[in-house]
Amino acid sequence: MSIYVVFFGGWHASSTDMELWRTTANNQRKDVTFDAIPFPSPHADAIHAVGAFEKKFAGVIKEIKDSGADTIYIVGHSSGCALANELNSRIGGDHSHITLVTLDGFAPDDDQINGSNTVVWSAISNKLKPAEKGRKPKPYVSLNHDVLQKRYGSALQEWHSDAIGVWALHFSVVNSAASDKIEDASTGYAGCVANLMWLP
Repeated sequence: MSIYVVFFGGWHASSTDMELWRTTANNQRKDVTFDAIPFPSPHADAIHAVGAFEKKFAGVIKEIKDSGADTIYIVGHSSGCALANELNSRIGGDHSHITLVTLDGFAPDDDQINGSNTVVWSAISNKLKPAEKGRKPKPYVSLNHDVLQKRYGSALQEWHSDAIGVWALHFSVVNSAASDKIEDASTGYAGCVANLMWLP
């Protein structure tokens, strides 16, 4: 069975970041074809991202169809989820062989799911915050964890990390080597080892 993955990096994800992610993904899974796409806009919101990528959607759809793969994964991280969601919504025909993967980013609307299987991940720390007075201690969580948990509840998949920083946790779902040295979106792929926990 052939597998093709299209991965969209989030805000600040450069071509260098994506090549590093793709290379480490290939090293782990020789049976999968990976394509990794940098974020196209200086703005993190969905409208600007989709607008900046408008002329490239058709080419990516052609790559997917030309791959002839039995199974397709369209994966987005953070703001890159806006591109993954939009791409999936533009692919016509049967979507039963497509899985749309959200990694701590924009959740797809019903029309963006378009018959695809959908998997949503966020990150949670193995370490607890200091307890507030009269309350039980809670774990540190990634940037979009609470919003996604409110929407998906028990269906939200949680990646467990030893990091405690919000950005480190945010990037741990794409970079299993993420540590608390990551303090903003521009350094999230430092020492990258692609996290492929969503891939069977």
